[in-house]
Parts: sequence; structure tokens; C-alpha cells
Amino acid sequence: MPTALLWFRRDLRLGDHPALLAASDAAGPDGDVLPVFVFDDRLWGPSGAPRRRFLLDCLTALDDDLGGALVLRSGDPARVLPELVREVGATSVHVSADAGPYGRRRDDAVEQALGDVPFVRTGSPYLVTPGRITKRNGTPFQVFSPFARAWREHGWRAPAHSPGAVRWRTGVRSDDPPPRPEATADLPPAGEQAALDAWALFRDERLLGYAEGRNLPGTSGTSRLSAYLKYGCIHPRTLVADLAAGEQTESARRYTDELAWRDFYADVLWHRPESAREYLKPELRALGYDSGPHAEELVRAWEQGRTGFPIVDAGMRQLLGEAYVHNRVRMIVASFLVKDLHQEWTLGARHFMRHLVDGDLASNNHGWQWVAGTGTDASPYYRVFNPVTQGKKFDPDGAYVKRWVPELRDLDPRHVHEPWTAPGGIPDGYPEPIVDHAHERQVALDRYARVRAG
Repeated sequence: MPTALLWFRRDLRLGDHPALLAASDAAGPDGDVLPVFVFDDRLWGPSGAPRRRFLLDCLTALDDDLGGALVLRSGDPARVLPELVREVGATSVHVSADAGPYGRRRDDAVEQALGDVPFVRTGSPYLVTPGRITKRNGTPFQVFSPFARAWREHGWRAPAHSPGAVRWRTGVRSDDPPPRPEATADLPPAGEQAALDAWALFRDERLLGYAEGRNLPGTSGTSRLSAYLKYGCIHPRTLVADLAAGEQTESARRYTDELAWRDFYADVLWHRPESAREYLKPELRALGYDSGPHAEELVRAWEQGRTGFPIVDAGMRQLLGEAYVHNRVRMIVASFLVKDLHQEWTLGARHFMRHLVDGDLASNNHGWQWVAGTGTDASPYYRVFNPVTQGKKFDPDGAYVKRWVPELRDLDPRHVHEPWTAPGGIPDGYPEPIVDHAHERQVALDRYARVRAG
């Protein structure tokens, strides 16, 4: 009786799962499918506590959906999987393709180690697999807008149908999972059903106002699906199928654009794997950055949400409290670190990856490069977010700031983004601004001008 091994990675679900269909077909009506997850030190080690906790919770939910059949193993997949294949007599190994730099190298190593046992890649975590869309001359897109047009023209498959009854193989030894990290942030409920519930709530109650609400961190205007997409508890095909079935509103188009950004950044990383940590605009490596004890003190204030700029502090406290930051606020706090505190974008990208539950290498690091002006399709370096005007524009009543910065809850909304203007001055317990934004903005622009001048 044949056994097909299904190796789960960023696809922790049973619905809309092409690799599961492929494994089921390979096993045939008389065979079974062995579901397995491998704790790989190369990925588990660098992950922050929120991602570790959420992953473990997602695996628990997946195991429940599998009736307890999920096998856990730990170690180098190039060693662990061939051993497991021999142990159970598997005739094929099935995965969703991994587009990341490490994942591609790892999968090539696993495929080689398996020898004659087929290693079958079916589907990917994206609407369009990275590397598939290029310009007419075969080169990759460097700018989002033309990529998005080609992406829409290319299109994507409908959600995969669910297989018939799958016979999951049981009775195979499973390792204990790593210890669950202590809770330091409030995380979303984990698993496929939680993802489907979150999507249904957004689609039915919030999607209509998304075009405007997506920029307002004080409202529930976004889907909050990023962690579920990160681990594949839901596939973006499921989302766009629902959007296509409904009325094509401006909000639906805007939401689809966000999925296009996700695919775009994954495509950039596919073609330029070094861009996870290297500048896509290498000439900007020459920018000067601040160092020394005072600079380190300012960075600590940024990390703790103690900069004296309310919208920045609210964002950094949300990061610590929910392992998440609203997308508009991510841009504001990133600009503050790079252009007000004159720190390299890589420092901020690493900090976010340690604390975000939805930390995704392509989206996170290329998003930081966009703000820093060093990446593909980058925001111009001279665009420096003013934290006061950004706060007034996108959190006009101060609801977001007051939620995360309780020291300012009693302030009139007119003063919440400039507490130093309040009649009684800055409330007790809240710091004064750690820098003069106008001055630091000019410092950043002067440094940029020097680099551009050679």
C-alpha cells in the first residue's frame, strides 16, 4: 500500500491545498498520506517568540484537523526526511514550492538526498509563483505598478478543490515540539478555521470601507490576515475568489493591490536573493549613520515607544503588545528610525522580525527598503514622514494613540499628537521629544545630497 509524504511548511491548512491533492493522487485509492512538519533550526532559531508561539499554535490546530496524525520531527530536513521516507516506505514527497533564498537551497538539498524518491513541488504560498512574471525581454520588474498590471493580466488559478476522503497514516513516531515561549504579546487565534473566520468577518463587515479605513490605525479597517497568510492558514486564492464573486468595488481593488504587493516583494527576492539584507540601491550604502552611546540610547527609546512622538510611540508599543503594527504606522516608525535617528534600515528590519507575528522576510525587509529609499520601487529618500502631521491626518481623533499611550488619554484630540502644546504641558510620565524633527529631517536630506553628488 503506497504512502505519500506531505511536508507542511507555509501551508498549514487542508483547504485550497494543491500539494495535498497531489499527495492524495500519488497515494491512490489504496494508499495513505503521512503529514509531517520539520522543526528546522535554520528557521526556528532566528524566529522571535511571537512567531514561535503562533507557529506552535497553528500546528496544534492542524493536528486537530488531521485527527492527531501530524508527525513532528526536528533537525536538518535533508537528513530527517530521507530517514522518515525509509522508515515508512514512502514513494514520494510533496510540498508547496518555497520561493525564499534559504528555502530554495534547502529543498534542492532535500531533493538530492531523496535520490530516486520523487520530490514534487505543487503550488506556492502566492497568487502567482515568484519568478513567473517578467518583462517582455525576460528581465524582472523593478517597479510595482507595471508588475501589478502584468500580474493581473497573468491571472491565477481558482482555489483547489478539496480531495475526497484522505487516509492519513497514523502510528508513526512523532518528536515533542520545542518549548512554547512565554506569552509577551496578545496573538490572534491560530489555525485554518480562525483564518477563515477572520476573513469572513472582514469581507462581510469591513471590506466595503477598506479603501478609506486601511489608512486609519484607530479603526478596525484592515483584515489582519497577515499572520495567517505568512503561515498559509489561508491561501490568497481563497480571498480573491471571494472578491471576484462579489461586486468589484474600489475597496476590493485596493485589497487586491495589497496582495499584489506581497507577490511583488516575493518576486524581487526571487530574482535578487541578496536583497533580504543588501541594498537594492547600492550607492546608498555610503549614507552616514549615527553611532555611539547617545545614538544607542535613542534607538532604545524608539524600541520602547518612548520617543515623545505619540504616533511613533503608539506603533512601537503595539508591536510589543500585539506583535503587529498597522501598515501605515509601520511606514511612520520606520521613517523615524532611518531619517530622524539616522539608523540603518537593517537594524529596524531585524527588530521587526524579532517581534512581529507576521514577520515575512520578503515583505518586511523590502518594506523597510521602500521607506529608507534604498529598494526597488522605493519611496524617494527625500520623502521624510513627519510624525506629527501623519498622526493628525491618519489618527485625527487620537483613538490609536490613546489606546497604546495611556499617558495621553486625557488630552483633547487637538493636542494628542503634540502634547507639548496642551495647556498643562506634557502629561506626567510621558517623555519630551527626543529629537527636533525639522532639524533631523534636514540632516538626512543633506547626507542624501552628498551621496548623490558622489
